[in-house]
Amino acid sequence: MNDLCDYEIVLHLQKEVPADVSRGWLQAYHFDILMEQNREKIGSIDLRIGYTTPVVRYGGHLGYGIESKHRGNRYAAKACKLLLPVAKQHGMDIIWITCNPDNFASRRTCEIIGAELVEVVDLPPDNNQYRDGERQKCRYRIVVY
Repeated sequence: MNDLCDYEIVLHLQKEVPADVSRGWLQAYHFDILMEQNREKIGSIDLRIGYTTPVVRYGGHLGYGIESKHRGNRYAAKACKLLLPVAKQHGMDIIWITCNPDNFASRRTCEIIGAELVEVVDLPPDNNQYRDGERQKCRYRIVVY
């Protein structure tokens, strides 16, 4: 896969992970988010391809993080937008993004890209995120055109 670029940031594919049905894992793409001008790494973003209950309900299709000194510039939203056509190429028409209710930056990213807050759900005790101390997830849906 070629780099994805919006003339401010570049998504550079670090690795593609195949699906592992025995573990319930979906195919995934892991990207570094780089500044286009100097290729400085400013964060990362992952895209999971397909639909399983754990991803749709709790984990989400997109997971992103921006290094603290680069936050506030909408880089996560720009990276998400760059990946929507990739999801569409894989036949996906709905993308789910989840975040903690108190993660206002991630919630704002979802709003910027046009995702709709569908609900806040409780994590089940057998979920890895629950075992890590998290208790709820906001579920945002974006329709891919």
